[in-house]
Amino acid sequence: MFFRALSLIFLYAPAALNPGLCAADESDAAFLDMVEKRSFRYFLDCTNPANGLVLDRADNKREPDFNYAPASIAAVGFGLAALAAGADRDWIGKNAAAEQVRKTLAFFYGEMESVHGFFYHFVDMETGERVWNCELSSMDTALFLAGALTAARYFADPEITALADKLYQRADWKWMADGSAGLHMGWTPEKGFLWKPEKGFLSYYWDQYNESMVMYILAMGSPTFPLSPESWKAIKRPKGSYKGHELILSPPLFTHQFSHIFIDFRGKSDGFADYFKNSVEATLANRQFCIDNADLFKTYGPNSWGLTAAIGPDGYKAYGAPPGAANHDGTVAPSAPAASIVFTPEESQAALRSLYKNYREELWGRYGFSDSFNLDRNFFASDAYGINQGPTVLMIENYRSGLIWKLFMSLPQVQDGMKAAGFGGEGKQPPAAAKP
Repeated sequence: MFFRALSLIFLYAPAALNPGLCAADESDAAFLDMVEKRSFRYFLDCTNPANGLVLDRADNKREPDFNYAPASIAAVGFGLAALAAGADRDWIGKNAAAEQVRKTLAFFYGEMESVHGFFYHFVDMETGERVWNCELSSMDTALFLAGALTAARYFADPEITALADKLYQRADWKWMADGSAGLHMGWTPEKGFLWKPEKGFLSYYWDQYNESMVMYILAMGSPTFPLSPESWKAIKRPKGSYKGHELILSPPLFTHQFSHIFIDFRGKSDGFADYFKNSVEATLANRQFCIDNADLFKTYGPNSWGLTAAIGPDGYKAYGAPPGAANHDGTVAPSAPAASIVFTPEESQAALRSLYKNYREELWGRYGFSDSFNLDRNFFASDAYGINQGPTVLMIENYRSGLIWKLFMSLPQVQDGMKAAGFGGEGKQPPAAAKP
């Protein structure tokens, strides 16, 4: 297939396919380059070149199989932004990457089923049809749109830009709010907004601090269906502390990462919080909780930490640490320290190096680190997940160059959303490794 062939041409020489030949110990820059580059491969191999849909998960040791899992809309969004990073680092030709973005956005605009501009959480890899009777997802649609707008900004192609703008402008945030200040988590044609599956509830609004911050910025910056700034003010921000780390409660680490993939919160305040500092504290608390419980779980330690949404020995769970209710069983996800590298550079790099050194045979594969592991249960995930590989690529890129932040934050719509939320001020750049 066209795009899969390109992945071999542009990304991997034979030496790079052999983990034993990598220059992991030469420098931090070389190690991070290896991790980011290998994780980026997920969005080459696991993307359907005909429509841009990305597998939710894929076996990390085998050739991708498009019948293995459905597509994840959020993974598509991460993949679109990752194409900008890959093209910028010459891991894929810029023209080839731009063509894949164009095909993806054209498919989503012209053929993918949508309701009021929102897309279903999981869809068939070939047809784009809804699967599993899943919900129309406000958050996953927002991540898709964030990736689409980021890619459009990078490639600066008139057709790509027009498609991204049309998709963004079509999202009816006011409909998804349904008369409330906040946005619903989801909707189904069978039950409307008040859908209650066996696991979890979608009858709730996004009314707590979590990964939804980027969604609200996009919603308030919309030129067609903007939410009122009151929606931002209505978000609850309960605080707590753990071992001296004070932060807004939201136990799974991904909730402190996803919005920061796109939004550069450094040095900015909306009058409620310093969200970048908050994520620093959340990461340090997450790590400290693993250290404190290292005598109970073999997986945990100073360089083996990261409780976030991941597959575990008993299924997919939103693992998390205090403050707030901790849900954990000894399962660690490498994507957690990887996606926190902008917050905790030293701790994250130490963790990634340790995991690579100690568990390379079990955890390392075609797409970098597999999703998770649990030593007490002798469990090593066989799959890599798009929604964890994406943040790995994008946050490492932000740490190295700030590229994704620069692209997203330069969008006028985003600037409007940030202004509506009450932000101001510019932050300093974090230390960045030299671009190899």
